[in-house]
Amino acid sequence: MKTTGLPFAASLAIAASACLLAAACGGGGASVQAPESASSPGLYHLAGALGGPGNVDAAGVEARFIGPLGLAIDTAGNLFVADIGAVRKVDPSGVVTTLPPSAASPAAVAVDGNGNVYVAGDDDHAIFKITRDGQVSTLAGTVGQTGLAADNDDGTGAQARFSWPLGMTIDNAGNLYVTEGHGRIPGLPGFHSAGRIRKITPQGVVSTLAGREAVTGSADGTGAAARFLQPTGAAVDNAGNLYVADTGNSTIRKVTPAGEVTTIAGSAGNAGDADGPGFVARFRKPRGVAIDGAGNVFVADTENHTIRRIAADGSVTTVAGKAGEAGSVDGVGPAARLHSPYGIVIDPGGNLYVSDRDGTTLRKITPGGAVSTIAGSARSLGASDGPAAQARFGNPVAVAADASGSIYVTDAYNYAIRAIRGGVVTTIAGGAGRSGYADGAGDAAQFTLPSGIAAGANGDLYVADEYNRVIRKVARDGSVSTFAGVRDAGYQLIDGDRSSARFSSPSSVVADSAGFLYVTDGSTVRKVAPDGSVTTLAGDARNAEESVDGTGTAAKFAGPNAIARDAQGNLYVTEIYGKTVRKITPAGVVTTLAGTARSSRGSVDGIGRDASFSFLKGIAVDTSGNVYVSDASLIRRITPAGVVSTVAGAPGRYGIHLGNLPGSLFSPKGLWFVAPNTLLVAEESSVLRLVLPQ
Repeated sequence: MKTTGLPFAASLAIAASACLLAAACGGGGASVQAPESASSPGLYHLAGALGGPGNVDAAGVEARFIGPLGLAIDTAGNLFVADIGAVRKVDPSGVVTTLPPSAASPAAVAVDGNGNVYVAGDDDHAIFKITRDGQVSTLAGTVGQTGLAADNDDGTGAQARFSWPLGMTIDNAGNLYVTEGHGRIPGLPGFHSAGRIRKITPQGVVSTLAGREAVTGSADGTGAAARFLQPTGAAVDNAGNLYVADTGNSTIRKVTPAGEVTTIAGSAGNAGDADGPGFVARFRKPRGVAIDGAGNVFVADTENHTIRRIAADGSVTTVAGKAGEAGSVDGVGPAARLHSPYGIVIDPGGNLYVSDRDGTTLRKITPGGAVSTIAGSARSLGASDGPAAQARFGNPVAVAADASGSIYVTDAYNYAIRAIRGGVVTTIAGGAGRSGYADGAGDAAQFTLPSGIAAGANGDLYVADEYNRVIRKVARDGSVSTFAGVRDAGYQLIDGDRSSARFSSPSSVVADSAGFLYVTDGSTVRKVAPDGSVTTLAGDARNAEESVDGTGTAAKFAGPNAIARDAQGNLYVTEIYGKTVRKITPAGVVTTLAGTARSSRGSVDGIGRDASFSFLKGIAVDTSGNVYVSDASLIRRITPAGVVSTVAGAPGRYGIHLGNLPGSLFSPKGLWFVAPNTLLVAEESSVLRLVLPQ
């Protein structure tokens, strides 16, 4: 990848002095003109890709899925998706909504002719019913109770027991067929398997059609004589024959209404991707099946990232995707890319619908093999420079800006420092695929985990290179040098001069106007002088478990992460493990501004210690002394009096959704103010702009 230096030296000669006068330059960034013109309050896209996981209801590609699994389709063309944590509905126009809560861990869905939706709860060990008017009930099984210890776990309704129901389908008479796989039992080591096919009548009567409780393998036969290994997806034809993706065996099985099991394609224990006659063909952990009126069986071949077809004569061909090449690319046949296809259904017109689990999307495949994305948006990581909307990042962790409006990003997975100027992204130091440690200019330099970044008063950038355990300097000409610490010196916390000091895991850095740096490191906050000498400002290097207020090394931190500085020289630190926001005065006095140490309440607004946080990451301070933190999928504000409120995102809602506040976010990390009411937000694969209410 071609990289560039820092072509901003001339402008910084003038702009740096303006940064020194800005009230929030040290902690939250300079009060400079935003990179785009000011807008009404809301979330806006600045650079990178916006896709990825989430649970946002919206239309088409604006919707977000966390991990779509089983699929079902009704007579009106509505799709029902077992997404992680919820069942989602996608209407024919692509609008996604969430059904009332049922299973805690939905793995499969089915829908009957009356519009009732049935949900198989994997870790719930039960089957649920959602009526058209939203009423939820348990059809069969008892939540939390498996059938592995029962002598006979067939029965009616709550008397029956299930063990990790993974797949489900329904026949024309309203009978449900459920596949049982494997999972963990709390308190017991390892995985435990069921490996059965169960039948549930419309009255809730449960019987075992094929396989035997807790006995797995691969054997054709009738009823209890048959063996499966993690059967997952299922589909039923008009004659009542069931087709099952036997995931653990990498085969496709057929089960007659009498329970007679045969293998129709693949070879148990011999995974692969070969097309050909039934037993010659190979699959790799298939998880979904669908069948059309002509008797063709379609298979979501999950770990091959392809869709396969088993014709009525038993021959297997590949319909879409290319074996071994995961991705989220629309196209025709082998030109398309899928990423772990899981569920699959077919409509009367022969169109296939596929839940692309790791691609977090729903795809449509026409009879001609054309693949398109109908809902959700895939995560798009990369390392490409160029126009901001087309550029790609690999996990931006921190963001900073200088007084000229240039924005800098630590791109952790690409081991690089990126810049955004005038709507264009460039790489100024390091580069994708070259993790390591090397000083030098531009792409000759190497980082291992660039995390925190700060813009110094003289225009140099300072980077916390966490896994190399050093602080690096990126000069205005693009050259990278080690500013403080020694690489590979072990996880030590030793004060001293530039070459004798040692860092443990420096994760965040901020600069003041006099050229001093402040670094979160292990369980401490360190101070680095302009000559590179290091002292410990606060925290106890021997203790990383407690959150204790105090002065200097008498204070204790539990996982200090991000750091910011206000105009008066106070520092603010987020704690990952302690789940609090701490304040450090210039004299080293540490107090808790907000949050309850190690609280398990989640993200709750309130005052001081009555508020709580879930997972604190980035931090910034505005010109009025309000502290902003990224917390799980939220941006929270803390006033100087400790009043905590949520300004962007909603608890329990994940996935990037732009527009009016509160909007939604997936995993916001670094924060930086570029105007009194405008925050930059480093997200999963993008940089966003958050305009706050005035």
